[in-house]
Amino acid sequence: MALFGLGKKKSEKDSSCCENCTLETMEQTETKKKQQDVKILGGGCDKCNQLEEVTIKALSELGMDTTIDHVREFEKIAAYGVMTTPALVVDGKVVSYGKVLKKDEVIDILNKVRV
Repeated sequence: MALFGLGKKKSEKDSSCCENCTLETMEQTETKKKQQDVKILGGGCDKCNQLEEVTIKALSELGMDTTIDHVREFEKIAAYGVMTTPALVVDGKVVSYGKVLKKDEVIDILNKVRV
């Protein structure tokens, strides 16, 4: 006999923050959070750096707290299927490549991808 539930083992549901959470749904949420990022693909040329600056301004204007990774390694760039840089990747999807976008274009893309 366990007083006050002291002898009970916690189930997976008991260890979460609410009764609707399961280990599976928590893992899915963590995976989504890891994919919610912005990447600039390019070797570090002027066009790549311009796209990064424009993207930072767009994110700031939208009030989005997102990290930007600048991927410079050719093998990693090629893994996205991109052969022409600069490229913009939002939440794991290549949304633009081969040109420097304007700030308004990046804002439009972010609004479409993240809504």
